[in-house]
Amino acid sequence: MVTAIVGANWGDEGKGKITDMLAEKADIIIRFQGGANAGHTIVNNYGKFALHTLPSGVFYNHTTSIIGNGVALNIPLLFQEIKSITDKGVPAPKILVSDRAQIVMPYHVLFDVYEEERLAGKSFGSTKSGIAPFYSDKYAKIGFQVSELFDEELLREKLERVTVQKNVLLEHLYNKPAIDIEETFNTLMEYKKMVEPYVCDVSAYLWKALKEGKNILLEGQLGSLKDPDHGIYPMVTSSSTLAAYGAIGAGLPPYEIKKIVTVVKAYSSAVGAGAFVSEIFGEEADELRRRGGDGGEYGATTGRPRRMGWFDAVASKYGCRIQGTTDVAFTVLDVLGYLDEIPVCVGYEIDGVVTDEFPTTTKLEKAKPVYEVLPGWKCDIRGIKKYEDLPENCRKYIEFAEEKIGFPITMISNGPGREDIIYRDVR
Repeated sequence: MVTAIVGANWGDEGKGKITDMLAEKADIIIRFQGGANAGHTIVNNYGKFALHTLPSGVFYNHTTSIIGNGVALNIPLLFQEIKSITDKGVPAPKILVSDRAQIVMPYHVLFDVYEEERLAGKSFGSTKSGIAPFYSDKYAKIGFQVSELFDEELLREKLERVTVQKNVLLEHLYNKPAIDIEETFNTLMEYKKMVEPYVCDVSAYLWKALKEGKNILLEGQLGSLKDPDHGIYPMVTSSSTLAAYGAIGAGLPPYEIKKIVTVVKAYSSAVGAGAFVSEIFGEEADELRRRGGDGGEYGATTGRPRRMGWFDAVASKYGCRIQGTTDVAFTVLDVLGYLDEIPVCVGYEIDGVVTDEFPTTTKLEKAKPVYEVLPGWKCDIRGIKKYEDLPENCRKYIEFAEEKIGFPITMISNGPGREDIIYRDVR
């Protein structure tokens, strides 16, 4: 069976924890899109980790972790990451890398930095990880697949051809030094040595695994609202963040995805630019940021303070719908225990009309939040294992959110640890 774990919002919903938790019963975990531009924070018995490329199931001995063909693969960062977990006592994970995955080239990172510099005040808030230049090249058909590292003659010829175009931009648009072909080729040969033991025809491997009845998890990065088609374009990422893309980015038949666990945060947060209707500011935001997550709401990749907001039922309903949600995992609920009252954004007012449907970006920029205020529960809910043991106002908050988004909340995360989870039967 294949289960996809994806985000409903702007990312940072807590997908890493949910993947780490569900991986206990999985055989294979696959990252199917994105690159090292976002981090998944995980707290378990080995310690606290921020993973960027590795799937969040690498902490179990019985799992195989796969980098799918849809991933923007930064090879040296992947191996730094493996070392960072084994240095903390985690057993070396079993890893496979798709021979069809494409490589983040050294110049992709440079182009990302240079373009953000050039755009200045109109930048996209990029993490400067090379992701947009990488995907631009992939779809312009001038990217490099892992498999191409193993034909040196063709690799050099292609590198020379691609570099001509890149150097025109570097010299005439950015006023930066040209790419040194020899140096880049030698770097790619280093990459080849690093990745060679792990390269695999992943789609064939998965086809066999499905025939054997293996449990497979697909792990997505970021959330629905950062999808390039269905998100807050253009302030989005460069690969699809939707469960539907999981079939493509992993190399699976789409009908095999039976369960879609969409992770929804009990309040809102975002890193990067773009419309954010329920955003809050000042001391109110600082307090929520300080208390949020495990040690505060700061980007796992950039360390940037996250933008904070109240739970947005309009965005979350849309985010769940576009994912094809079967189950909602409602996270960081414990953070809200300090509040007397909790505002929830239940509608957007746009040009004097209130809607509960998520609009396109031009309308979204004009939207003002419409709030309903719920009473808080004013206590710590960490450690509670049964839904009925939660305070009444806490249960009312969950049920209100569930009613507004229209999808069943079957898991509630009430702390950062793997065991801080409440299962709820709503069938």
